[in-house]
Amino acid sequence: MLLLIDVGNTNTVFALYREREPLGQWRLSTARERTAEEYAALLIQLLTIGGFDHKGVGGVVISSVVPQTVFPLRKMSRTFFGREAFVVGEDVAIPIGNKLINPKEAGADRLVNALAAVRRYVPPLMIVDFGTATTFDIVDDEGAFLGGIIAPGINLSIEALHRAAAKLPRIAVEPPPQVIGRSTVQAMQSGIFWGYVGLIEGLARRVQDEYGRSMTVIATGGLAPLFARHCKVVEHVDPDLTMIGLVEIYLLNREIIRAGKKATQ
Repeated sequence: MLLLIDVGNTNTVFALYREREPLGQWRLSTARERTAEEYAALLIQLLTIGGFDHKGVGGVVISSVVPQTVFPLRKMSRTFFGREAFVVGEDVAIPIGNKLINPKEAGADRLVNALAAVRRYVPPLMIVDFGTATTFDIVDDEGAFLGGIIAPGINLSIEALHRAAAKLPRIAVEPPPQVIGRSTVQAMQSGIFWGYVGLIEGLARRVQDEYGRSMTVIATGGLAPLFARHCKVVEHVDPDLTMIGLVEIYLLNREIIRAGKKATQ
């Protein structure tokens, strides 16, 4: 079994795969101060509840946008799984062209998503990822990462409204009965939900106008299915795009990873 770890700014997702077959997935809040022992206690318990033996893990691949988490996750893998974890972008390359002015600026998650999208769809592509930030990642006709857009994430915007305005409550992310809110909660829901629909559709149109041709638009992330139902520009919903990309990286680097799978003491 292959253990994949995707560390985001808000959540850390653990997934088990056998080749390209998903076996299970678990989500924890990202905590920069979490130790290797804490990761192991939580993850082994989750695996056991799911009916999996952690001793059956034959490889560990990590993608992280939070540098502080890499060391304890490496230690967890080595100490409790007996495997040397491989970090994408450090130990194994992300095999996709990168046309940023400074290629090192691209987050591992964005490149992994782009790679997965290229393997599943025909470029050019636009990947809308609903995470801590709402990102738009562009893959050109050649299948290379061209760049993109970073906007505040939906939950981040909700939290900012609640904290900055004393009388505004926290709200759920859902479309209100009508665009014109008839209560404070409805008005906030309209601003957040339809505001982000407008953001997605408006930016998608501007990107395609600037690029000079239409693109296949893919939505990923936890809120992707909800927004895709109301965004005419979204053609595909692929919630597990990052994990699919990590599997592809593992398969492409299988011999390298297998050669170092036994943890060195």
